[in-house]
Amino acid sequence: MNKADLIRAVSRVLGTRSDSVRAIEATFESMRNSLRSGEKVVLSGFGSFRVKMRKARKGRNPKTGQEVPVPPRRAVRFKASKELLGQ
Repeated sequence: MNKADLIRAVSRVLGTRSDSVRAIEATFESMRNSLRSGEKVVLSGFGSFRVKMRKARKGRNPKTGQEVPVPPRRAVRFKASKELLGQ
């Protein structure tokens, strides 16, 4: 399922595509803002999203084989709930 499929599924419930698009966009924007500010996003019955810092490391240029430094960065982690996995 991609974003367009999700919008179609929500529009079956809400009735109009424009309302569905606004609802999906508002949900994603709210999640984005929370994760950017360092908050954890928990959706009961689905899972949780959190931001974790990745350490700096040494990478390798695949063309030349030369070592290159990879700077630290933030990455989003998702942990599925037990209900989502059916456990």
